[in-house]
Amino acid sequence: MQLRRNLMSNERLKRNQRHIIERIIIRGTLILDTPTCLGNGDPDGPTDMMLVRDSISSHALLTGTSVAGALRNYVHEHEHGYRQDEQNNSLSTSLFGGISEDDDGDQSPLIINDSISSQVPKIELRDGVKINSITRTVDPEARAKYDLELLQAGTKFSLSLELLIEKEDREITLIKVIGRERPLLKTSSFHTFLFKWLAYRYKNKATLLKSLAIALQGLERKQDQNCSEDQKDLKSGEISLGMKKRRGFGRCHVKEWQVWSFNLEDSGDRMAWLLFDRECTNKLPVITNKIADALGVVLDEKEDKRDRFTINATFTLASPLLIRSGQAATGRAPDVVHLKSKRYGKDESVLSGTSLAGVLRHRAERIVNTLEKPTTIIDEIFGPDFSEDKTKEAKASRLIVHESVIKDTTDLVQTRIAIDRFTGGAYHGALFQEQPIFGKGDENLQLEIELRNPEQHEIGLLLLLLKDLWTQDLPVGGSSSVGRGRLQGKEATLMWTKEQKSWKIAQHDLSKNSLEITGSDRQDLENHVKKLVKYTK
Repeated sequence: MQLRRNLMSNERLKRNQRHIIERIIIRGTLILDTPTCLGNGDPDGPTDMMLVRDSISSHALLTGTSVAGALRNYVHEHEHGYRQDEQNNSLSTSLFGGISEDDDGDQSPLIINDSISSQVPKIELRDGVKINSITRTVDPEARAKYDLELLQAGTKFSLSLELLIEKEDREITLIKVIGRERPLLKTSSFHTFLFKWLAYRYKNKATLLKSLAIALQGLERKQDQNCSEDQKDLKSGEISLGMKKRRGFGRCHVKEWQVWSFNLEDSGDRMAWLLFDRECTNKLPVITNKIADALGVVLDEKEDKRDRFTINATFTLASPLLIRSGQAATGRAPDVVHLKSKRYGKDESVLSGTSLAGVLRHRAERIVNTLEKPTTIIDEIFGPDFSEDKTKEAKASRLIVHESVIKDTTDLVQTRIAIDRFTGGAYHGALFQEQPIFGKGDENLQLEIELRNPEQHEIGLLLLLLKDLWTQDLPVGGSSSVGRGRLQGKEATLMWTKEQKSWKIAQHDLSKNSLEITGSDRQDLENHVKKLVKYTK
């Protein structure tokens, strides 16, 4: 038995052990900007999707795997673009480890800890239902009524990450490169291979820091150039967490980063790392709002390969708006109230991303059918509809519709009755009350819509949808048959990153049917619509 143990110990010593020479610890407070669904997968709960909680404290739990998956996907899309297969020797695999198909893939040098909410979470319930696109009523055959348990906006999590920097061993690196690039040796010269090896990015410090800076910048607030100076810090990070991210849930940001760097080849730093979190270390962190500055990395925006078409539009409420929801507070309330959501402890009226996306999809179907175009356009943009065909390939929606807070509104209760169509009198027992919201100002809500990997005919379809919203022809919410849900466009900014084009549309005088279009060539917008009219597949 002792001999076997000695042999096992010798075998362990012969392995290539990681020689860690530096550890970088990064911490920050993650703040949710919109409701977030971090489900536990329990099918037997009181709601269709229950939140995952810590088994000891009952606080909300944000697992390290969820954060790692979101960060990894962001780095991959930043480097290669949307819907591209992940490959070895990329920034994402160098930081997060090899791909699942690679049996010889390396372990991730980044450690991401589970995070528990700072307080017992405040819960928000959201329900949804599938609407029939023809009758514009609830589809009873679809049986698509569901409800979700969400974390309220303002919930905080303490993020903790640790990056391990290994000592570079050129001999080991060359062996791994030769093993992975064996096909290259058969098809190209040795000089080409040598050049590729010299440029090879195998877990060196500069590559890891760059990958980490790209990943974490997705959690930083971006300056929205379309807002005024006092509002430029209100835009969330580009990374969203949880389910239904493409309908406005899970938006978040980290306001401030704390970064510690420990050189393990220095005895003082080694001791400081061992005593870290024990309140007896004198190692002070670097505190900054930009993670790239703390890591000493310069990021080039030109390296971002993502292709997006974005619409940021300002609308005013031209008529009352009512998106049905459960009451926001206990006590007496009308039968039907407008949807409200908590924003940092305050109830705010909102236009949900799910409601707006449903309205846009139904109108897009009508436009496509009117033009006698293939309905595959709808599935490509909004994702497939499995209620009619279960054999369709599952794809995530390429259209991201964010949730919008509606400002400067007032709530008014309206009492209504149902009329007996035979007698013409009031129907017995059909008295009910509704509480829609009414706009008071000129700028009530901002709509944010993003289409990934856009084609010209798809941009043309979005422009027609924007036109219908702008001209009050496309109502949102319920009770549209009695005049509710009309929006009036005031200003919109359109951007296409791939072509580096942007347009600004404004209607300063709402009493006049005239638009002011500035920026890139306005004829390009007309050409996109023509591409839709001529589209065949």
